[in-house]
Amino acid sequence: MKKPLVVQKFGGTSVGTVERIQEVARRVAACAKESRLIVVVSAMSGETDRLLKLARALSPDPLPRESDVVVASGEQVTSALLSIALDARGCPAQSFLGHQICINTDSAHTRARIRSIDSERMFAALDSGKVVVVAGFQGVDENGNITTLGRGGSDTTAVALAAATNADACEIYTDVDGVSTTDPYCAGASAQSSHARDVR
Repeated sequence: MKKPLVVQKFGGTSVGTVERIQEVARRVAACAKESRLIVVVSAMSGETDRLLKLARALSPDPLPRESDVVVASGEQVTSALLSIALDARGCPAQSFLGHQICINTDSAHTRARIRSIDSERMFAALDSGKVVVVAGFQGVDENGNITTLGRGGSDTTAVALAAATNADACEIYTDVDGVSTTDPYCAGASAQSSHARDVR
């Protein structure tokens, strides 16, 4: 009988430093003993803003297509770093970018919508005993252009992958207490602490 399939997502603050990536790797490696895992990661905290600042230093209104190429590199770095950290712990892992697992989107750069996902390469990696680490927030349009999914795009990626693979669970890990019904950094946000996935 196969282990359950679980999608886990870690946000930018959770992977914001090498030390935090190592902590995520420790948690993922422990979970991988009980489950087949697809792990979705955001860019390291502050990286997307840094990349956008570089683009805007060259143009006050950078082309949306090129902006997507620039900012998508943040998740690319994180996915590879987490895979390296997992491998160093003896937990085989393989990173994938949006185009490598065919997260197909429309062509609305900076705010694309997912149209379909091809799960074949992910299942091949899972069947070989690897943790699949996916760069969130990104996809590819019908012309092969990199696209990004807009605010909350890595969460969108995780939920879409869970649906596409018929995963048994989708867990969104955060660095704040509880599961919030609104922005947890805003005053008055309500949280259900019994469902917390705190990775601080």
